Amino acid sequence: MSRRISCSLWALAFMLVVATILATGFGALRLPVSLLWRDGDEALRQIWLTIRLPRVLLALIIGGALALAGCVMQGLFRNPLADPGLLGISSGAACAVALWVVLPVSLPALLMLYAPMLAAFIGALAATVVIFILSQQRGGSLSRLLLVGIAINALCGAAVGVLSWVSNDAQLRQLSLWGMGSLGTAQWPTLLAVTSLTIPTVLTIWRLAPALNLLQLGEEDAHYLGVDVRSVQRILLLCSALLVASAIAVTGVIGFIGLVIPHLMRMWLGSDHRAVIPGSVLAGAFLLLVADTLARTAVAPAEMPVGLLTSLLGAPWFLWLIFRQRGPHG
Repeated sequence: MSRRISCSLWALAFMLVVATILATGFGALRLPVSLLWRDGDEALRQIWLTIRLPRVLLALIIGGALALAGCVMQGLFRNPLADPGLLGISSGAACAVALWVVLPVSLPALLMLYAPMLAAFIGALAATVVIFILSQQRGGSLSRLLLVGIAINALCGAAVGVLSWVSNDAQLRQLSLWGMGSLGTAQWPTLLAVTSLTIPTVLTIWRLAPALNLLQLGEEDAHYLGVDVRSVQRILLLCSALLVASAIAVTGVIGFIGLVIPHLMRMWLGSDHRAVIPGSVLAGAFLLLVADTLARTAVAPAEMPVGLLTSLLGAPWFLWLIFRQRGPHG
């Protein structure tokens, strides 16, 4: 990587550290970091440690995961409009989690932490496989890909609607809030569960960055350059599905981060995935952290679902990308 790109990534990392420190102090209740060494503030210190800090860290993990999933999707499909939300991957995960909420199964405590993520993973993977197979068909254009995503979103949305209709009042409220996306349920056990799945997945994708670069040349050229194309594609599909699943199972549907951030990073850092991948993780974490901080301060003491804020940002960006296309194939 060039010196400019390295400096850009370090600048992103520095901004993220500063934003993280500031975000721990903002909210309906101001909790400065100085609480950690001040005497006589034990109650506030416990709020900071058990509520505010896990939420901030969860925003970093989920934001980075969603942005990286979008980065992988755009790299695999070689399409700037590929996004877990637009292609129906998020909807597949959401449908599976909704089924889990409405039809709960009694499991041991440890498995209960991972069960929603497993359900979301199955749903996300099923949607991903369908999209990938259809995108490989002859004549699989951008418009075809988006139409497939619209169809999957509609089908999964209808399924979630049916599950909401048969749910009880408590389940219906949970599904409604979860569908708008929120980090309000952040706790240390949840954070650890998500991190245990996300960190190894991010490292796996990072190791495959050179292969993902070669895939941009086309499958045939990548094969002749020594890439096991099918194996790399399968691993990256599994990784992206796992990232989306772990995020959605915990926070609900938070859209457009996987669309906006990777595209911005490619515009800023170039097409080398060795730079785009870490840039997407850092910028995605930064964006969701800022959005969540605004969500819990803009209408305090009430709280706005963070998914609404990311949609307000992402929808205009999506329209700009659509109008920027120069033809049916982009």
